[in-house]
Amino acid sequence: MITRTPPLLEVNALKKHYPLASGLFGGKKGAVYALDGVSFTLEKGETLSVVGESGCGKSTLGKTILRLVDPTDGEVFLDGERIDNLPASGLRQMRRRVQVVFQDPFSSLNPRQRVRDIIAEPITNFGLASGSELDDRVAALMDKVRLPRDAMMRFPHEFSGGQRQRIGIARALAPGSDLIICDEAVSALDVSVKAQIVNLLSDLQDELGLALLFISHDLAIVEHLTHRVAVMYLGKIVEIADRRTLFGTPHHPYTRALLSAVPVPDPTIKRQRVILKGDVPSPINPPSGCRFHTRCPFVMDRCRVEEPMLRSVPDGAAGQLSACHLDGVPSLG
Repeated sequence: MITRTPPLLEVNALKKHYPLASGLFGGKKGAVYALDGVSFTLEKGETLSVVGESGCGKSTLGKTILRLVDPTDGEVFLDGERIDNLPASGLRQMRRRVQVVFQDPFSSLNPRQRVRDIIAEPITNFGLASGSELDDRVAALMDKVRLPRDAMMRFPHEFSGGQRQRIGIARALAPGSDLIICDEAVSALDVSVKAQIVNLLSDLQDELGLALLFISHDLAIVEHLTHRVAVMYLGKIVEIADRRTLFGTPHHPYTRALLSAVPVPDPTIKRQRVILKGDVPSPINPPSGCRFHTRCPFVMDRCRVEEPMLRSVPDGAAGQLSACHLDGVPSLG
């Protein structure tokens, strides 16, 4: 009998609805459907990038997995153990294995702490080391993120944005984490610094076997870092595939529109832009049927009334799933 090894992270039908109150007594008026049934898996040592327009639910997904906000419904498993309903005592052990690197490398660091104390804090909190051993671990983490050891007694304001993000990465590595959620971790950095941080994350992944959930809106960065990509729109995943498939033969019209907007650093290459009409609908009152149908250039009557489920793309690559009623990929010409 073959025993199946569970994925490092498994998310099943995850939902996060923020209730809206109105009136004098705060009666429930409705809800913001930030996440509305998100499912995926992440293997050990793998990078899964989550992309989409602002407001599609990417950051909420990361926060809900981390239990910085509690889910409305759904399940999250870490190494086969359910963690979405853990009590506070159980969350402590989970958070040793799942860490986060935030978007703003300055506001995520305590300005009154020296770098040595920032990196040492999770090690001390989990009782992993003390004394000279603690200092040795902090120094080793400084080396891993390519910061000079003699800088550990400085304060965050004495570093550049890229160096601060390296400090944040070192802090995430400190407790010996298996999974790091990078929530727009390079979006606030200069282009050259972005490349350095992405290369650092890739090297650390190879060295330590880390799994990365990389949340970003920058598809050019994603293409050079990830193994698989999940595309989100209005609280749902509309397409998921490996990097080569998604960037080479995308299926969902929304994915194709996003990719057509990525700048190409070669003026001789002509790319046909897919211009989406209208604005993103409100997550308070999402459209019926396919949520993308109000902006889709291939909309059919079926799209307006029947919600498409994530399914294998006909004649697509193995593992390519798309939530679209289209069987093929129609021409844009």
